[in-house]
Amino acid sequence: MSKLLGMIDETLTVIKDKTEKQYPVGIILGTGLGGLVKEIEIDFEIDYDELPHFPISTVESHHGKLIFGKLGGKDVVAMQGRFHFYEGYSMKQITYPVRVMKKLGVETLLVSNACGGMNPVYSRGDLMLMVDHINLLGDNPLIGPNDNEFGPRFPDMSEPYSRELIDLAEKVALENNLKIQKGVYVAVPGPNLETKAEYRFLRNIGSDVVGMSTVPENIVANHMGMRVLGISIITDECFPDSLEPVNVEQIIATAMEAEPKMTLIMKEVVARL
Repeated sequence: MSKLLGMIDETLTVIKDKTEKQYPVGIILGTGLGGLVKEIEIDFEIDYDELPHFPISTVESHHGKLIFGKLGGKDVVAMQGRFHFYEGYSMKQITYPVRVMKKLGVETLLVSNACGGMNPVYSRGDLMLMVDHINLLGDNPLIGPNDNEFGPRFPDMSEPYSRELIDLAEKVALENNLKIQKGVYVAVPGPNLETKAEYRFLRNIGSDVVGMSTVPENIVANHMGMRVLGISIITDECFPDSLEPVNVEQIIATAMEAEPKMTLIMKEVVARL
């Protein structure tokens, strides 16, 4: 047994004291986006600090709980609070909960994030379905020995975000008269926001929005054969020629204002799986 499998077994021991159920759907909630939890019929929740080998979330609005229950009639496990590279965690620590989710039965992963919009047709408060990403974090969670029990040494990334789930989310948005964008997310280390020159560079290489998360979790989910749906909320407009200062309080406020739209889409997508 690899060291990683041994660690996961120790985490699962705590969880299995409370449930032996399998959870086909996993959810990761981003900055200011924990409100989806109100829609979950909660069976129980576990604080991260009660789970062996789980990091502890240190960011505003990331509450640090693993929540088990039902959403849209499906059994789900949700992370209310995620981990970031800029907090000082390794890529393997950031993605460890996704490995645990897989062992709990998760086959479909829904991930949300707050991001800055660089595409000039995007506006603050818009939702964007992630169709692809660019990894500029300077690291990768799969570096190091590969455990074939989780996935192949060289996983394919031609469809990092499920086309089927994107189509389903678009259908839900259309039925509910919700505007939704589709685009490319670029992940950078942070924690500072970008300069005007950096926004120009990131836009020129093909990205529509920029953030500091999601990509590591997506890589590990794909490594393990999960389907992934990524939804971004655009919390600030990052247009170099009209760039204005922004702070985390404004970002969280915008995320919370737009969150009900994202919550509706996620709930309906889960219900139709």
